[in-house]
Amino acid sequence: MNIVRWDPFRELEGIQARLNRMFGDRPFRGIEGEELSLAGWAPAVDIQETDKEYVIKADLPEVKKEDVKVEFEGGVLAVEGERRQEKEEKGKTFHKIERGYGKFVRRFSLPTEVDGTKVSAEFKDGVLSVHLPKAPDSKPKAIDVKVT
Repeated sequence: MNIVRWDPFRELEGIQARLNRMFGDRPFRGIEGEELSLAGWAPAVDIQETDKEYVIKADLPEVKKEDVKVEFEGGVLAVEGERRQEKEEKGKTFHKIERGYGKFVRRFSLPTEVDGTKVSAEFKDGVLSVHLPKAPDSKPKAIDVKVT
């Protein structure tokens, strides 16, 4: 009888592989107020805040600018788009496809202090940056407290 070293991570990889096969390699995603559904993919985002603005950066590799739509309405920023899958051509065979393709939608509820008239967006090197300036009257004000 041989002694085999147990590797718990190997077992976890096996479980993950079985789950991916069962669910078609698509994670469950949901937006508040909506039921969970199978989503093709969703771009990763970073959300930053400075004294003057909020900045949301989304990774959109191989997405064309014309396939991206950004809207700001009612305190909600919506980023929609589509990453199209390369078509298989004669003489070209895909052995593995792990990246997500298809349509995506990301929505972010923002504080009421955002000035919706000055929202801007830029698309450079596969990264979408949306700048959401804060309204001038929303900045914190120091209040003097008098001691009596």
